[in-house]
Amino acid sequence: QVQLVESGGGLVQAGGSLKLSCAVSGRTFSSSKVGWFRQAPGKEREFVAAIRPTGSFTYYADSVRGRFAISRVNAKNTVYLQMNALTPEDTAVYYCAAGAPYSDYTRYDYWGQGTQVTVSS
Repeated sequence: QVQLVESGGGLVQAGGSLKLSCAVSGRTFSSSKVGWFRQAPGKEREFVAAIRPTGSFTYYADSVRGRFAISRVNAKNTVYLQMNALTPEDTAVYYCAAGAPYSDYTRYDYWGQGTQVTVSS
């Protein structure tokens, strides 16, 4: 059973930063791609960022490119999402997900429970 646990969410003022973590267990972490998604109230879940197993390739939604950075430390089975220059539009529940290493970077098999990020204006 694959388990993903997000942490690091919270309340921050506009312009501030947060760093989310996603700890993955129950699977060969180093051979999984990992992605971050978010869902705001009343909206559909949307892709945010993804990283391939070795970290050589990363992908970002246009809305966060240049502000967010995804990274991973395979020795710690953890993926991070550094979020800078946050705006109220970034307010959402953030989910991490794990999946097959070389499939489409928006498709995943396992999901975490999510962590709330709230950005105040």
